[in-house]
Amino acid sequence: MTVTDTLDALLLRMRDAHARDPMPAWPARAARLRALQALIADHRGDIADAIHQDFGGRPSEETDLLEVFPSLSAIRHALRHGRRWMKPRRSLPGLLFLPARNELRPQPLGVVGIIVPWNYPLYLAAGPMIDALAAGNRVMVKMSEYTPRFSALFAQLAARYFKPDEVQIVLGAADVAQAFSALPFDHLLFTGSTAVGRHVMRAASANLTPVTLELGGKSPAIVGPGARFGHAVERILVGKLFNAGQTCIAPDYVLLPRARIDEFVTTARAVAARLYPRPIDNAQYASIISERQYQRLADLRDSAKQGGARIEPLGEGSDDVAKQRMLPLLLTGANDGLPVMQEEIFGPLLPLVPYDDLDQAIAYVAARPHPLALYLFEEDRGRIDRVLARTTAGGVTVNDTLYHIAQHGLPFGGVGPSGTGGYHGEAGFRTFSHVKPVFRQARVNGAGLLNPPYGERFRRMVQLMLKRG
Repeated sequence: MTVTDTLDALLLRMRDAHARDPMPAWPARAARLRALQALIADHRGDIADAIHQDFGGRPSEETDLLEVFPSLSAIRHALRHGRRWMKPRRSLPGLLFLPARNELRPQPLGVVGIIVPWNYPLYLAAGPMIDALAAGNRVMVKMSEYTPRFSALFAQLAARYFKPDEVQIVLGAADVAQAFSALPFDHLLFTGSTAVGRHVMRAASANLTPVTLELGGKSPAIVGPGARFGHAVERILVGKLFNAGQTCIAPDYVLLPRARIDEFVTTARAVAARLYPRPIDNAQYASIISERQYQRLADLRDSAKQGGARIEPLGEGSDDVAKQRMLPLLLTGANDGLPVMQEEIFGPLLPLVPYDDLDQAIAYVAARPHPLALYLFEEDRGRIDRVLARTTAGGVTVNDTLYHIAQHGLPFGGVGPSGTGGYHGEAGFRTFSHVKPVFRQARVNGAGLLNPPYGERFRRMVQLMLKRG
């Protein structure tokens, strides 16, 4: 049996299960959410250990903070609010259609496919699963082959905590991912690079499968003229160095006043020494996931240096190539044509880009592809509003980094090349639901007044309709 045949059989089993229960009641949905909650909570240590081994070194503290906590928090939020999200919502009909009634009825789409990246393998599997399960769907999840230990563990645990027709975890390499993305799901969510996202969208289009793409791009941090400078430097470095920069919404470069470049470097060195003393030997600083990714980052760094950029190390020591541990670096004087200024970095390299006035910084961001995230450090409300009005990004955090992704009341997603669609909380419930519009005609109504044959009465009614709209 081929990979495609196996996946087709899995999807058919899930579709049959959905057909038997197309509108699961809230207790059934809540039970599935609690199963995922128990899976994560009961095996928190095993999960952290598997991810640590896959990375060759990632602190359990970061897994707890950035994967376990947001997953469990999202489940608790869905359990608190999911029953309300399910309820039909009333909508007023047009005046001329009274006393009819309108309503919007959320119903599950059916079977949702989720393709998970390697950088946050628990959270980026659990997050969309939570929203899809709350919406009443069955779920098939393709795990990353670059986190083999965690992926295998998650598959084993899912088989214990879920029925086979509720959740299926799919393992395998690129050929499996390609076949998975070509399946006729009712919705497909992919998190990963823009380049791979294009292939996923192309494969899904053959079946007209709706897609949510969570991609990436070069997310800027703007340090405004009125920023609390020390605070800005610290929060940018925290957002950058979590997971050694292997975060899709990590700050990719910093725009700051030209006169403060050297001050940023000096402050950043002091902050980095406090956050990650001797980072190469520090167990709380993550390794790069693979030799391939390490070499890609080394090439970006080396080409920047050869292109005239100045390298500013943030810490003592030098890279440990064997363990794929890379010293965090600032880059100054990198021209826009260098690969490090063209490609998403996805690692602990941070270019500093000077500007002469805030409008120049805004124009710099606006002239480039829309990023997944934008970070602004500024105290003046007028300047904040100016940046928000004149830039486009998937999401924004003001005076910090990363935290917009953790808000259950805000959708998370990209725009243009950084993605399409969004999820999290009620927005995710809506993404994985069909909100069916229903018009309920009243027993006594005037629809018959518009029946043929068309005479004077009809013309008077049409005149009234044209006036009242």
